[in-house]
Amino acid sequence: MRTQVAIIGAGPAGMLLSHLLAADGVDSVIVEARTEQYVLSRIRAGILEHSSVELLRSAGLGDRLSHKGIEHRGIYLQTPGERHHLDFVDLVGRSVWVYGQTEVQKDLVAARRAADQQIIYQAADAAVHDITTDRPYVTFTVDGKAQRLDAEVIAGCDGSFGPSRAAVPQTVKQVWEKIYPYSWLGVLADVAPSTDELIYAWHPDGFAMHSMRSQTVSRLYLQVPNDTDVKSWSHERIWEALSTRLGASIDGWSLQAGPITESSVLPMRSYVQTPMRHGKLFLAGDAAHIVPPTGAKGLNLAIADVSVLAPALTALIKKNDPTLADDYSHTALQRVWRCTHFSWWMTSMLHISGDPFDAQLQQSQLRWVSSSRAAATGLAENYAGLPLHIG
Repeated sequence: MRTQVAIIGAGPAGMLLSHLLAADGVDSVIVEARTEQYVLSRIRAGILEHSSVELLRSAGLGDRLSHKGIEHRGIYLQTPGERHHLDFVDLVGRSVWVYGQTEVQKDLVAARRAADQQIIYQAADAAVHDITTDRPYVTFTVDGKAQRLDAEVIAGCDGSFGPSRAAVPQTVKQVWEKIYPYSWLGVLADVAPSTDELIYAWHPDGFAMHSMRSQTVSRLYLQVPNDTDVKSWSHERIWEALSTRLGASIDGWSLQAGPITESSVLPMRSYVQTPMRHGKLFLAGDAAHIVPPTGAKGLNLAIADVSVLAPALTALIKKNDPTLADDYSHTALQRVWRCTHFSWWMTSMLHISGDPFDAQLQQSQLRWVSSSRAAATGLAENYAGLPLHIG
C-alpha cells in the first residue's frame, strides 16, 4: 500500500488530521491497533475549549455538537462552605462546551466513513521504519498477515503506548515528566447533574469534581491515593465521599445520587517529549504529551496539535515547502508548555498533599482567584480562551 500520509492511531487526533488533510486534497491511511468499537467507547475528556469548537465547526463537524453539546459560561471554585462562580464569558468573552470525547469520535468516524477514508483496525505490531529518509514506511500485521504502508510522511497519533513515541531515538529526544502523588477515582452515573456548571472543590479529605456528559449523565471524580483499588470503593462509599467534599456545607444544595455505570482510577502525571518531529515522523496528541485532567486540556491539545500539523504537511506535500513542517515542533510546543503549566497549576492548587502549610497556601490562592478579577481572568484565559496557535 502507498499513501501520502500514514497516520498511526484512529483516535481524535488521527481522525481529525485525516479529515483536515482530505479537505486540502492530501490522501492518508489510518492504522489502528484496536477495534473501532473500542476506540469509540473509550471514556476520556469532556470539555472543549472555545477555539476547539470553532475549529470543529469550521471543518464541518459541528452539527451534533451544536445540538447535543452543553455550552458553559464558566466554572465553580469551592472550599468548605464557600462556592464562587467564575464567568469566562464576562472575563474573556469565551465559553466552553461539555461534549465528550466519545461524541467527538462519533462525529469524526461518521465524517471519515462518508468520505471513504481507509482505516485499518486491529493492526497489530505496528512499527515505523526509515523515518530519516525520503521513503518512510509502516509495517503491521492484520489477521497474522504482514502488511507494509509506504508514505511521504508518518503522523504518530497513537498515544502514550504506541510505537511512534518510542521511535524517536534516545540521543535525539528530551523528556520532562512529573508523577503526582495522587490519582482520580472517576465515575459515570445515570443521574441528572446536580449543578449547571462544573464544580472544582478543595476539601481537607481531598479534591472532588462534579462534571457531566449530558443532561442525564453525570461524571464525578474523587482524589484518592495512587495505590487505590477501585474495588475497595463501594457505590455507597463513593456517593458519601462526593456529598461530603462537594457541598454538605453549602446551604440549599445537595448532590443527587444515581446508578454508577462505570468507575476507574486515573493516575495523574505530566509528560512532555521533545522534539515533536524526527525526520519524516511527526508526533501529535498523547504521543508527545500528557497533562493531568484538572485543566481540561488533553483533547484540546490534541486538536491544537493537529490544527498546526495539517497545514504543515499540506504545504510540504503539495508545494514542497518545508517551512511550516520545520517549525511544527516549536510552534506546537508553545501551546503544549502553556497548557502543561496551567494543568499543573490547577492540580497543585486543588489537591491536598498532607502538608498543613500547603493547605493554607492553597486556600489563600483559591480566595485570591475567587475575589480578584485579574486572577480570575488569568484562569479564564487559560481554561477557555487560548488560541490554537500561540507564541
